[in-house]
Amino acid sequence: MRLLTCISAFWLSILLAFSINAAPVDTYQFPDPVTKKRFQQLVYELRCPKCQNQNLADSNSMIAVDLRKQVYDMLIDGRSDMEIVNFMVERYGDYVLYRPKVSAATYLLWFGPIGFILIGGIVIALFVRQSNAKSQPLNDEQKQQLNDILKD
Repeated sequence: MRLLTCISAFWLSILLAFSINAAPVDTYQFPDPVTKKRFQQLVYELRCPKCQNQNLADSNSMIAVDLRKQVYDMLIDGRSDMEIVNFMVERYGDYVLYRPKVSAATYLLWFGPIGFILIGGIVIALFVRQSNAKSQPLNDEQKQQLNDILKD
């Protein structure tokens, strides 16, 4: 009987350790499928201001819940996608955009990877050229020394 109690307690602790916290599900009623599709695109393209790398659709933070509700309300009010995005950018900055606009502040973000690839290619080319320049054929004396070493 005691063994059964221990086994039950063990499995109960395992179940509690791996339990999943269920998040509340937003249920919005849309007037048409187009508005629903627009809502889904917007919440997937806008980043949660609190979370590191989650969009509004994936985040369960309170601010993400509020922002999803705000996006829904603005869509129902008849605002365009651009107006909603501009509102979010004015309020939270360019951070809320997964694809920020190309501007002076984001040049490094957009063109940095290309620059790093070019610099890496140039460095590799210089190393290859330098190693080719260093490799000269062995003279007779060096060949003899090499053969002596290899014989031992």
